[in-house]
Amino acid sequence: MYKEMDSEYVLNTYPRNYVNFKHGQNATLFDDKGKDYIDFTSGIGVTSVGHGNARLATAIADQASNLIHTSNLYLIEPQAKLAKKISELYGQNVGTFFANSGAEANEGAIKLARKYGQKNFDGKRYKIITLAHSFHGRTITTVKATGQDSFHKPDFSPYPKGFSYEPNIEAIYSAVDDETVAVMIELVQGEGGVQPFDKEEIQKLALFLKEKEILFIVDEVQTGIYRSGEFLATNLYDIQPDIITLAKGLAGGVPIGAVVTTHKDIFEVGDHGSTFGGNFLSARAGLEVLDILESYKNSGELDEAFIYFDEKLKEFGSMFPKLFGEVVGLGLMRGLRCFDSTDLSALIDIAFKEGVLVLKSGRNTLRFLPPLTISKAEIDEGFKRLTNAYKTIN
Repeated sequence: MYKEMDSEYVLNTYPRNYVNFKHGQNATLFDDKGKDYIDFTSGIGVTSVGHGNARLATAIADQASNLIHTSNLYLIEPQAKLAKKISELYGQNVGTFFANSGAEANEGAIKLARKYGQKNFDGKRYKIITLAHSFHGRTITTVKATGQDSFHKPDFSPYPKGFSYEPNIEAIYSAVDDETVAVMIELVQGEGGVQPFDKEEIQKLALFLKEKEILFIVDEVQTGIYRSGEFLATNLYDIQPDIITLAKGLAGGVPIGAVVTTHKDIFEVGDHGSTFGGNFLSARAGLEVLDILESYKNSGELDEAFIYFDEKLKEFGSMFPKLFGEVVGLGLMRGLRCFDSTDLSALIDIAFKEGVLVLKSGRNTLRFLPPLTISKAEIDEGFKRLTNAYKTIN
């Protein structure tokens, strides 16, 4: 019934698996027939503290019973607290603008960079350099900022001007010109193969951009909120970008996005806005998620989960050397290179039937983005089911 309803009334923009999930517990989902699935995707990096988290649910319910929304025309106490918490966990004096998604956060970062160019260079700087295989969102502007031709369909043209894509970090240096205002990158390209960049290479780029007064924007929509092992991958790389964007795991599933910047004086009243961004509900959820994950990190449990997942991932990959090559990624943003993309697609489909959810990244990478709170038992069961899936296709 619901499959037909979905087909009839929801616009056809996703290649759906028609399963009707009813409830979840940490990294395990249950459908309407009672079948359970180990979730190695966390809603594409969103349900950072797992499904059905009691603390998060209580905080959301408490907030909803009082205030869900007023507007940004008035003080929003949990928003102020969340902005302060982000600054404290990052360890830098930053200001934050709250939106509703990663794409909106990246739009905000682009606007901030353009305003910086107008304000400091008489509008002569406006160009933004990104990287090939990057992904920055689905709006017209963030699609154009995305360094993948497959997203630049003529159906949606004309696109905004001022974006270019370089094949690697080294190529950025020669691409910079007098009109370049910013460079925007992901420290690990989530949609581009789960490949982290070299730390020294990134630090060298950060220093170069600072010397040139070019803004360094780091898209942490997927790598942020302890996904890398630290609060931000920026902390892991020991850099201080001008702008960082966040979303996905920040509120555990409640829509939110954030533009975090050391340049607190660029935007003025009226320059940017959002009706829903950082409202009472999303900000309260974000606060609870950060409190949960900060404690989880400080207790050592997060690092234990990373180590255990890494062991089981490598063990699984080594069992099937004809299918898998190297293990890539960091923290709980991981991937296995696959030699045959056809086999990879078949494995993902069979894995779903076996009751484990996994993702594809780029052309040939099996991607893992489990909840950060995933248990050892769930990790074990997930890889057991993946092993059964592989045996089914071979």
